[in-house]
Amino acid sequence: METVTDAVRVADHEATLHLGDAISLMSELPNDSYDLAIIDPPYGASSAANWSLPANHGIAGFGGEWSITSETWDTLSGLESFTMTVAYLSEVKRLVKPTGSLFIHSTYHNSGIVNVVCQMLGIEILNEIIWFKRNAFPNLANRRLTASHETIYWAHTGTPKSRKYRFNADAVKGASCDGDAFKTPGKQMRTVWDIPNNKQSVELADGKHPTQKPLSIASRLLLVAGTPGGSLLVPFAGSGTEMVAALQYGMNATGFELEREYFDLAMRRLQRQKADAHIVLPLEVGVAA
Repeated sequence: METVTDAVRVADHEATLHLGDAISLMSELPNDSYDLAIIDPPYGASSAANWSLPANHGIAGFGGEWSITSETWDTLSGLESFTMTVAYLSEVKRLVKPTGSLFIHSTYHNSGIVNVVCQMLGIEILNEIIWFKRNAFPNLANRRLTASHETIYWAHTGTPKSRKYRFNADAVKGASCDGDAFKTPGKQMRTVWDIPNNKQSVELADGKHPTQKPLSIASRLLLVAGTPGGSLLVPFAGSGTEMVAALQYGMNATGFELEREYFDLAMRRLQRQKADAHIVLPLEVGVAA
């Protein structure tokens, strides 16, 4: 596969996007390179598969032979999702500074895998955030409840005895978060976020990605733990939403995208952000003790 790298600079901040396999390319980067990571991996949500681990699977910390049959709705089997999660989180843990943290998107298809792998790798989960989508797509078959939320794990790469991750507590408490029924200015932010799955027209002007998140989600994640002037790692860039949010916030961003179609889409969005150049910083920031 061809290796392509492109970059966009906005003011003093740069977004660099690589075309290629994230796990392989991240392995070439030095330790402790990033202040934060936002990870939106494949969920494993569209094809039935048998989950199994043979007795000699060789995955540390997961015991012997194990199997279960389960429906899934993606192109990944359970074992493929598990081994991929081990691989990308191992690299992210190495690359994010002990003072940094990571956000991992998931649904019920892979959230259990993410939780287990974090525990295996010594990545402490700080919060389980529920993104409530009040305008969720209905269940057309009407055979189960309508899925109307996703999970976002907030974790850090330090140790429980030395928690030095960043938490912009004052900015978060003072945020208004218009439209969120669970958040008012001056009140602590809860772990349930009421954010519609709507994208503004500018977010779709350069094309669409099938699992594209609204910019408002990425912006809130940066509000919580972003570092102005710091660096963001985006292993699965998709349409480039998190990288656009990083430039708006005033951070440098490094992203990876496997598909050329979405690499080009993300670059178009980053170029648009350069043309529209504006940076939105929180009023106040702080560090967790």
